[in-house]
This record gives sequence, C-alpha cells and structure tokens, in this order.
Amino acid sequence: MRKPPHVIEIFLNPGEYYFGDRDIRIRTILGSCVSITLWHPKLLLGGMCHYMLPSRQGRGSKLADGKYADEALGLLLEEIRRSGTALEDYQVKLFGGGNMFQRQVITGQTHIGIKNAEAGRHLVKHHGLRLASEDLGGAGHRTVIFDIWSGHVWVRHLAPQGVGHCNDI
Repeated sequence: MRKPPHVIEIFLNPGEYYFGDRDIRIRTILGSCVSITLWHPKLLLGGMCHYMLPSRQGRGSKLADGKYADEALGLLLEEIRRSGTALEDYQVKLFGGGNMFQRQVITGQTHIGIKNAEAGRHLVKHHGLRLASEDLGGAGHRTVIFDIWSGHVWVRHLAPQGVGHCNDI
C-alpha cells in the first residue's frame, strides 16, 4: 500500500470524481455514500466517483452533478470517452453504502446506503460494465484508496464502535 514518491494523491469529497493515469492515487471516506472505480488494466487509466444519492428528484440545472449516482457515473463515462478508450476494457468496483445509524441496523430499516448500493449495481448492469468486485453495505464507514498504477483498491472498515479491518479488494 506504500505510495511511490512520484504519485499524486487526490482526495474526493462527496459529489466529486477524478479520472487520471498511473501517477495517481485516489482516496475517499464513505458512509452511506458509494464510490465506483473504473480501471483500464492495459493503459493504467482509471477514475473514481463519490456519490451521495441515487438520483436527482427534479433536474433544476442542466449541469451534471456528481452528488447523484447516475450523473456521477455519467461524468466518469465522459472522461473515458475523452480519453479515446473503450468502456468495455475497464474493470469496475463498487464500495460503500454503509448504515451510519445503529438504530436502523437493529430494526432492519431500509436506509440510504442500501438505495445507493442498489443504484450502483443497477448502473453497472445498465451500461453493460464488468463488475470485478464490490464491498457494499454493513455498518459504519470505510476509507477507500484506489491505486491507478496497479488497480488495487484498499478498504478499511470502521464500525460504529471503532473496530476496523483492512482489505485489498
């Protein structure tokens, strides 16, 4: 997980996305939000978005907004188009959609994290993308680190009680 010295690290806040090359590491922190990563294994290009909600209720603006799943993925797909690469050459991974409220965990209520995860899965299927892996749901939040030079995505879970673990997905 050590970052080479020449690599630039980008931190995504909710509603942001980034697309870059092998000299980039993208990092974010997710609760109920979801991130989609796309990685081109031959050209070492990739991107990540961090969306907050499945879709916008009323489209007041014509500008795409990365806060919404469909629009965030659309922004990444536009970057892929600009790069001149084929969408089918990318590997896709989904992360996040955690339950941030202990009461909902206990009662089994549907929460926004579940809706965000479902939106991500739907979009992957709708666009005919290859889902390489996912780490969705659960309780608490997770830190996600995407190394474009290798395609590895590291996830560190932090449950509401502060107990965590780290996985390479």
